[in-house]
Amino acid sequence: MNTTPPDPSAPQGIFTPELLDRCISCGFCLPACPTYALTKDEASSPRGRITLMRALEEGTLPDNDLRLQEESSFCLGCRACETVCPAGVEYGALLEEWRDHQWQGSRRPLVVRLLTFAVNARPRVWLLGLFRRHARTRPSPEGPHLMLGCFERALYPKVSRAARALLPELSAPASQGCCGALHAHNGDSARGRELALELGEQLPGVIVTTSGGCAAHLASVLGRDRVREISETLTETPRELPWTGARIALQDSCHLRNGLGVWREPRELIGRMGEYVELPSAGSCCGAAGSYAMVRPKDSRKVLDAKLDEIEAAGVDYVAVVNPGCYRQLDQGLRRRKSRVRAVHLAELAAGAYETTRSARTQAEH
Repeated sequence: MNTTPPDPSAPQGIFTPELLDRCISCGFCLPACPTYALTKDEASSPRGRITLMRALEEGTLPDNDLRLQEESSFCLGCRACETVCPAGVEYGALLEEWRDHQWQGSRRPLVVRLLTFAVNARPRVWLLGLFRRHARTRPSPEGPHLMLGCFERALYPKVSRAARALLPELSAPASQGCCGALHAHNGDSARGRELALELGEQLPGVIVTTSGGCAAHLASVLGRDRVREISETLTETPRELPWTGARIALQDSCHLRNGLGVWREPRELIGRMGEYVELPSAGSCCGAAGSYAMVRPKDSRKVLDAKLDEIEAAGVDYVAVVNPGCYRQLDQGLRRRKSRVRAVHLAELAAGAYETTRSARTQAEH
């Protein structure tokens, strides 16, 4: 019988070695990181967190180390660091592996446990939208399909209706389940992958989403050819959108921009409807970051405050969003300030313009 205690210096098998070894500690990621901008603390940067990951992997820091727990939670997971990394570090994948290990049992934030429970089964997801007027159609055997989103169907049902007004060929069965992004980003990547595969079976063919975060997760599991974010589809499909005269800013979805590289398409659509105004931090996180705004509300607001200052200083009428978490974050923040600027989903903005065009054409014909 072997009674030799395990070697704490041996690799723990928490991280994929090829991912962890890729970081060259150059520091290019520091200026791109919102939490480093807040604290100027090396440990709260991607480079610092990868150093902590290596210490965890090597066994020099125990699982219950307070700094490990703090930094695995403090990170927004926005992946802005990936876009500036010369070594091609896949930080988002490392963060998922870290949280898979770190957020076990009681170490997983209570809010995260409640949110993932709510969307872990299709009947629960269906119940979220039961009394909301989100888009509903019969299932289609081929597609294309509209992914309704778990919480979007409950919080912002007009978004899916707007998407179908623009793209009536989309089927939107209310029985569809969760895509798994919430699980994947919050310590249960295995279940996140399972849910994405299940949704891919429920919605065969092309899936169009109105959520940047869901689009990035689904594409990573199902493949890029199966997943389209709605701004991509709309720029590929001729739509007459009248000039509104409004000044419109955009808040990028972090995972849509940094994960899928989709950022030109929303700007192109806005430019066809009004005067597009680029915010200095349009490509930086708004602090919503999925569940982050509920797990760490104070830090979330710190990230948001500077962005709200920018929005109001820009003198815009609308700030368009392409993700429900960003929608909630900006809408609530602007309302707290009693701002005249309105947060609106890009699909709602485009549908309103498209409806105006269609109504004007109908009146002209009569």
